[in-house]
Amino acid sequence: MNISSSKNISESVTWVGKWTFVLAAAGSAVGLGNIWGFSYKVGEAGGSAFVLIYLGCILVVGLPIMMAEIMIGRYSQHSPVSAMKKAAIDSGKSGYWQSVGWTGLFSGVLILSFYSVLAGICINYIGIAAMPNTDISSFEQYAQVTGSPSTLFFWHSIFIGMNIAIIASGVIAGIERMVRLLMPILFILMIVMLINAMINGDFNAGLAYLFTPDFSKVNPETFLSAMGQAFFSLSLGMGSIMCYGSYMRKSEDIFKTSLTVAGLDTLIAILAGLAIFPMIFAYGMEPQQGTGLVFKSLLTIFIEMPLGNIIGPAFFMLLSIAALSSAISLLEPSVAYFEENNIFSRSAAAIILGLIIWFVGIGSILSLNSWENEYFLGERNFMDSIIYLTFNILMPLGGMLVAIFAGWFFKPRLAMEELSAANVNIFKTWRFFIKFVSPVLVASVFIYQLLG
Repeated sequence: MNISSSKNISESVTWVGKWTFVLAAAGSAVGLGNIWGFSYKVGEAGGSAFVLIYLGCILVVGLPIMMAEIMIGRYSQHSPVSAMKKAAIDSGKSGYWQSVGWTGLFSGVLILSFYSVLAGICINYIGIAAMPNTDISSFEQYAQVTGSPSTLFFWHSIFIGMNIAIIASGVIAGIERMVRLLMPILFILMIVMLINAMINGDFNAGLAYLFTPDFSKVNPETFLSAMGQAFFSLSLGMGSIMCYGSYMRKSEDIFKTSLTVAGLDTLIAILAGLAIFPMIFAYGMEPQQGTGLVFKSLLTIFIEMPLGNIIGPAFFMLLSIAALSSAISLLEPSVAYFEENNIFSRSAAAIILGLIIWFVGIGSILSLNSWENEYFLGERNFMDSIIYLTFNILMPLGGMLVAIFAGWFFKPRLAMEELSAANVNIFKTWRFFIKFVSPVLVASVFIYQLLG
């Protein structure tokens, strides 16, 4: 592919609003795992001791790689595959660096295939929480939902359809308009849930669970877990941030913008913990991670608590919005690639790729019922195999290679031009971390994930 002759999608496509990139990148970062996973890890791994380690990892791993992805995207004004190729060629290196972009695109497509199934369950639970079936327990309710392929198929299709419609509408009319609507609603719902936790929950117990430092729980695995959480929570290594960076105005400060996104992502994760765990402790539930926390424990609480038929749907709407804002960032890089190279129109690319993702997602639907004990990678069913492949291999590999390229192969002059709003000391600090610190730490997470 000749980069110079391909259609440059960003010559005429730039975020209109000054804060759109922040909202879009924060929306990409704030997802289901961020809301129901981070706070659980905090409580289990030493409270504020883990938070401090996590924040350190954000600064030395997440922030430098996020800045690298943004600057490569904005410099090239292309989708991740073409962005890596252009940045490499302009730096006098091999165009084969585009394989890093392909790794990101492949990772995003696979993640969205199972993510859509979980997001569909969240949407379904808006209605379930509003009109719960009190004749059965929340555990039985969850078993009914996940045990019905037709129910999962329907909501999976609805969620993929929403993604196709948004992406097909374009960068400005679709993605920008949607994130400017969704993210303020997400913040409002988060505040509502936080106030509810203060009124109806054991807020002191929640605070203690999240923020009482327990350094006895800190070990080498804690650092690796914090590094992995910092890396994954910022949506690094799957092309989303690089693609969104290609739509960023040249006048915007990459360092300050990246810091803002990382800060918002961490803030929302902490607020989610403060909204969830006071309720868990007030109603005598045990803290747990993932789907069991939200679809079983919290639904039980919403059924029992005052105004639960209002608060419950609001919570699952919050989860659905977080899922949708993340999902559109997973589909956009692939659609952008096919559009900029005139392979398909944006609408056609969104539909074709969406249908492929929808089809692959059927495997994850069946993994929750009839394929639950059908193994693919080791002793993992289809969904668990996709999760392992993306989170343990593709994402850390992609992020590590981006860091290596940005630190050792991307021309310093080109990087400095993209960081023109920052001072020389910021550039030198970034370059030190992206060369010597971030790749090594991501590599350690990569190895840990493979051996874990």
